[in-house]
Amino acid sequence: MVQFGVHVGPQMCTMAELRNVWATAERLGFDWISVWDHFYPAPSPLDGDCFEGIACQAALAALTTRPRVGSLVYSTGYRHPAVLANAAATIDHLSDGRLELGLGAGWHKWEYDAYGIAFEAPAVRLRRMAESIQCVRLLLTEDVANFEGEFFTLTEAYCNPKPVQARPRIWVGASGEQIGLKLAGRHGDAWNVPFVSPEDFIRKRGIVLDHAPDANAFVTGVNLLYVPCAADEIDSALAERFGPMAEMMRPGALVGDLPAITDRLGRYVDAGADWVILALRAPFDLDALERFATEVAPAFRT
Repeated sequence: MVQFGVHVGPQMCTMAELRNVWATAERLGFDWISVWDHFYPAPSPLDGDCFEGIACQAALAALTTRPRVGSLVYSTGYRHPAVLANAAATIDHLSDGRLELGLGAGWHKWEYDAYGIAFEAPAVRLRRMAESIQCVRLLLTEDVANFEGEFFTLTEAYCNPKPVQARPRIWVGASGEQIGLKLAGRHGDAWNVPFVSPEDFIRKRGIVLDHAPDANAFVTGVNLLYVPCAADEIDSALAERFGPMAEMMRPGALVGDLPAITDRLGRYVDAGADWVILALRAPFDLDALERFATEVAPAFRT
């Protein structure tokens, strides 16, 4: 049975608005709520506010009681994996064992350049990501962690207390078919990809599972835009939320009336998505979110 979540971009909004959408998602019965990891508004350096990811995930853990508390995904170029592992363990305790930890290679070049962080070539960022995943997992699961790689070194390293969960699931965010998806299957417990068509999801999911040590235990999910509107309002609705990148995101969008949204959603479920996570951006339409929870999701929960 597919599970549903919301992925709330903590940008261009107030903290009160963010808390309200989290509370609404929990009240409506969503199985998952997640945040992202940006310092500038995305998908481009918009002129506006953006709250930091780890602090938001910790707040989310403390302010909710039931849904999984996720991140999609922390950029492994921004923090040493030991710093991230300690934060993750703390968040797992704050949430009583509801942590879902996502890691990715990073892509928002404007942030890297602005903060003087080296924006390495894609292959280098992916190797860094693979090492970071291994280090985080060692720190979260082993009493003492030792690791020596190209980018990171752990020497009799501790991360205490350990998480409430025996082995928190690590999601890998990746879409590249030559390297990224293979690393996701090889090193992750789960894989998430945003804004792809059902056909692309099927192909990419196949690559991930082909490289997973245990494909039957591996979890896959997709982030989809959710913008219910009349057919003649689709272009303006996408442009309002995503600016110049609206067309790039259209293939992974649930847009239009509820029957059209339900039909398209079914194609992702048929393609094997274990999780469907709605990507929400301000201005948040909480009435629309309630319609999804009451009129669309029930068709896929039986």
